[in-house]
Amino acid sequence: MTTQALQQTGAAQERLYSTDIPARLDRLPWTRFHTLLVLALGITWLLDGLEVTLAGSVAGALKASPALHLSNTDIGLAGATYIAGAVLGALFFGWLTDRLGRRRLFFITLFLYIGATAATAFSWNLWSFLLFRFLTGAGIGGEYTAINSTIQEFTPARYRGWVDLTINGTFWIGAALGALGAVVLLDPIVVGGDLGWRLCFGIGAVLGLLIMLMRLWIPESPRWLMIHNQPAHAERIVAGIERHYHARGIAIPPLQAPPLRLRARDHTPLREVFHSLFVEHRRRALVGLTLLTAQAFFYNAIFFTYALVLTDFYGVPAAKVGWYILPFALGNFCGPLLLGRLFDVVGRRIMISSTYLVSGVLLAVSGYLFQQELIDVTQQTIAWMVIFFFASAAASSAYLTVAETFPLEIRALAIAVFYAFGTGLGGLIGPTLFGALIESGERSNVLCGYLIGAALMIIAGLTQAIWGVAAERRSLEHVARPLSQISEP
Repeated sequence: MTTQALQQTGAAQERLYSTDIPARLDRLPWTRFHTLLVLALGITWLLDGLEVTLAGSVAGALKASPALHLSNTDIGLAGATYIAGAVLGALFFGWLTDRLGRRRLFFITLFLYIGATAATAFSWNLWSFLLFRFLTGAGIGGEYTAINSTIQEFTPARYRGWVDLTINGTFWIGAALGALGAVVLLDPIVVGGDLGWRLCFGIGAVLGLLIMLMRLWIPESPRWLMIHNQPAHAERIVAGIERHYHARGIAIPPLQAPPLRLRARDHTPLREVFHSLFVEHRRRALVGLTLLTAQAFFYNAIFFTYALVLTDFYGVPAAKVGWYILPFALGNFCGPLLLGRLFDVVGRRIMISSTYLVSGVLLAVSGYLFQQELIDVTQQTIAWMVIFFFASAAASSAYLTVAETFPLEIRALAIAVFYAFGTGLGGLIGPTLFGALIESGERSNVLCGYLIGAALMIIAGLTQAIWGVAAERRSLEHVARPLSQISEP
């Protein structure tokens, strides 16, 4: 056992201890354990992709539904409501994740998601639909905080960038599933009508139940246990993982980093949380907020309303919209998958800033071509595919940035706070604004929305280039010193 108590002092019997758990986790070779962990946890992004795509793909069916009969503005409002739920869910569940543990929360949030998305299928009017979309978003927002922090804390430092970006890219596998599901279930020959869109929302509930079973074997994060006065429990988990390596004859490299000296405590006071976020690390906070706000507006504005662009400006039948999302989703998935290794090799600063800048410039150019009616629906889809090849890697790197550049004690809450602020500013305004711009029927108005999104991405790219942190291949504890760590005498 390498976690050792050092001393107990004072009336409160404060305990100090030394641990090498972070170094032991970072030195592990990639094996089946990590692959299964990523599959069981990273699939959250797939669910979000499914939900967001369904909202767009079934937009035409929702407008024609006898029970709902939504307008374009209502579709935009539903998207904003989903985002509002995600924002508030991230804040509430993010605080609980740091307080109660990663494992407990990724079951609670998944359970909420399953119930809410299933209930959406039974919506009877606009307000019930909005309520269930809000609760679905709350479940997904909470998932982001618990899942991202857990994956970051288990993944060896040298793989962290590529793994995080690839996981985020699975959002688009969910998008493809949502698109295909909508195409099949909205087809009048198969189901169609009011029943078709209701069955679409049942897809997420079924997947959620399968994911629940996949997560049963996952242990609590040893890093969370380590900083919450449970070093012995953390030691047992890490020792159990190492035994699997030894049993399979897999060599484990020697430790390179010295042990950490920590002060045991059950939780981190909120005053210390906010001081760390907005005083000690205020420059990192500015970068994280800028990156998440830009990508949230960029994505949510376009993706929640892309179906309306296809139907209103290109005359694509509502039942066929799903086919156009497949190449769009392919570009988004391939971006993080193919560019992800460069974030660990070339570095965070260069790759994050360049993907943001390229995305912004390409959106401005394609927006101008759209406004001038110089491209048809196929060319528009190809343009989106190329733009979001880079934008997907950029957006994924925003979550990577806020997850790895703040101390362990506040990791989940940091993800939640910046996700909430960024998504609240960009995600709530974007879908509502674009819904209204598309409702006007004027391409020039839609171009204005595209230019706003492009400008935000360019500003974010420049911010990262100037103030971003070079976190590649570095231990989380070296990127951001734990609040409970004791300085060497």
